[in-house]
Amino acid sequence: MQALRLARPRLPLRPASRAFAAAASSVHGGAPAASSSASPVIPLSNVEAMWERLSADEQLVIHQQLEELQKKDWKSLSIDEKKAAYYVAFGPHGPRAPTNPPGTVPKVVLGVTGLVVTATVLFYSIRATAPPPPKTLSKEWEEASNERALEQKINPIHGISSEGYSGPGFVTHK
Repeated sequence: MQALRLARPRLPLRPASRAFAAAASSVHGGAPAASSSASPVIPLSNVEAMWERLSADEQLVIHQQLEELQKKDWKSLSIDEKKAAYYVAFGPHGPRAPTNPPGTVPKVVLGVTGLVVTATVLFYSIRATAPPPPKTLSKEWEEASNERALEQKINPIHGISSEGYSGPGFVTHK
């Protein structure tokens, strides 16, 4: 195991990784991170508007500030601090970012409506130019087929020529 660790080349840590490593060491019983006391205090008044523009380090600092604030009595927190805590915990960023940008729903509704209208126009235009249905699809032809089946005694066990048959036979039109 030690050989694998030694054989792996060490890459310099990015600033976000360093901050995460410092936060992880303080959580696991190490000495408290000096960055939390030396880090600048970022105002929490409008976190929603500036969250996307903040670097990962600044977001981490805000998260740490809010963790400290949430340990206090919630009744003593200001409205801005409560809003910031809620936004950082449940806001539409990271994995909770919306997958579709605003305005997608009307575009989808308009597209589906357009496709339905196009399909309807295509259906009726093809139907208008189609030849008339064949004469074998008329009700009279189907009734004549029933009479012919009775004359020839087609399917005498369960079908149209059987005793007591009361089904429609070949008639499908009403």
